[in-house]
Amino acid sequence: MSNRLKIAVFASGNGSNFTSIVDFSSHSQSSFEVVLLICDRPQAKVINRAKQAGIPTFVFSPKQYESKEQFESEIVQKLHVAGVQFIALAGYMRLIGKTLLEEYKQRIVNIHPSLLPKFPGKDAVGQALQKGVSETGATVHYVDEGMDTGPIIAQQSVPIPPNSDRDDVQAIIQQVEHQLYPQVLHELCKKVMEGAKS
Repeated sequence: MSNRLKIAVFASGNGSNFTSIVDFSSHSQSSFEVVLLICDRPQAKVINRAKQAGIPTFVFSPKQYESKEQFESEIVQKLHVAGVQFIALAGYMRLIGKTLLEEYKQRIVNIHPSLLPKFPGKDAVGQALQKGVSETGATVHYVDEGMDTGPIIAQQSVPIPPNSDRDDVQAIIQQVEHQLYPQVLHELCKKVMEGAKS
């Protein structure tokens, strides 16, 4: 297993992207293995998904800390103990702060349900429907201090069928995300490992 990069997934909700990443990592060809779930919502469904997959979790409630710096410092400790080398955000509903960004420079990525820079932030699907656009998509990007502003790594567009509602569009995007994200993570982790060897 040592020839695979250890990654942590950060999630706040249902965790369908988390599951697609874990499923991908079970293939022998995968360049990464998921060793930890970080979750900021004690009631989130993703926690059960992690339990079923046998993946350790660190669940915290931000309200119990005095600052973002404080809970991020604890997260960094947990990541170090688990040997985490790379972070994938999958529906994690918090901006990443300086503590994590400095510790994992160019090693944190996110997936967002739009063709960035269009429709950043919350409810990207709702924003797209409101604008009446004929296509949207999914974007994998590096994470920086901003809201969905980091450099774009990969994108895939999704046509919005006429008369679609939010759930329809969400479902179409998620199908794309579940293919795109694990594949991009695989390529990125492979590059990190090759860089470490050279």
